[in-house]
Amino acid sequence: MTIDIPKTSELCGQIIDEVERAVVGKRTALEMIMASALAGGHVLLEDYPGLGKTLVARSFATVLGLDFKRIQFTPDLLPGDITGGYIFNRSENRFELRQGPIFANIILADEINRASPKTQSALLEAMQEGQVTLEGETMRLPDPFLVLATQNPIEYEGTFPLPEAQLDRFMVKLTVGYPDLEEEREILHRRHQRKQEEVELKKVSSPKSLLEMRKAVETVHVDPDLEGYIAEIVQQTRSDRHVAVGASPRGSLAFLKLARARAAMQGRDFILPDDVKHFARPVLAHRIILQPEFWLTRQVSEKVIEDVVALVSVPVLK
Repeated sequence: MTIDIPKTSELCGQIIDEVERAVVGKRTALEMIMASALAGGHVLLEDYPGLGKTLVARSFATVLGLDFKRIQFTPDLLPGDITGGYIFNRSENRFELRQGPIFANIILADEINRASPKTQSALLEAMQEGQVTLEGETMRLPDPFLVLATQNPIEYEGTFPLPEAQLDRFMVKLTVGYPDLEEEREILHRRHQRKQEEVELKKVSSPKSLLEMRKAVETVHVDPDLEGYIAEIVQQTRSDRHVAVGASPRGSLAFLKLARARAAMQGRDFILPDDVKHFARPVLAHRIILQPEFWLTRQVSEKVIEDVVALVSVPVLK
């Protein structure tokens, strides 16, 4: 079945509505994760413990009908624990491939910054190329393939910060945030009403449907002026006085893909400047490296992004 833009919009609405049965009051974040899935990008969730990061990943996997694996990153985790390897079978006198948890549609890399850089690097090839290499043999990962990684922003003891090369491979960096009073009351009310821990979610989509929706997103029109708008925003990050290293061209491509995904989710076959501005913080926050004197001030990074977007003139589309 071919899925067009209107059908993509309808399906995305159903998917997010179903996930919201488990995740209360975080529709904006859920829409951004859905846009990343449509754009074929990976998501880094950075927030405090207990805010539902794992629940978000598991819920999306269930509703999208995708195979889901969770990897708990710890200091003693080895690359082979992620990718798998060849095990000698004595009964048949030969080596057999034991695939690791990386061979799934959605990977939850929980507390990714707790593993050593060597183990973190096991994800690099998988995230960029959609494949892993074992004993010189290259194997494709399931398609679609999506990594949702989490990290805690307050505990740094015993952690290994992700290198810039790996951070750049995440399409967006998101925060879930605390619920407000009414949302927290709703969480308690729903838990009391269902009388069990797990929320039973229904499957809305399938791997094939997600791939068809991605094809529909590729048909969304992008005006040349908006291509220039994206390029100017990214260029501006490289000239700000607070910034040591600006966003890469991978950031420009992330803007383009996410803007098209958002347009499709809203039933449009063209993008608007607002589609680009909507993703400024998620796309740029982890791609900007500040000058050393501003490293301890988190607000500077957010102010840089606001200034960059404000400085670039918005194109007027016909």
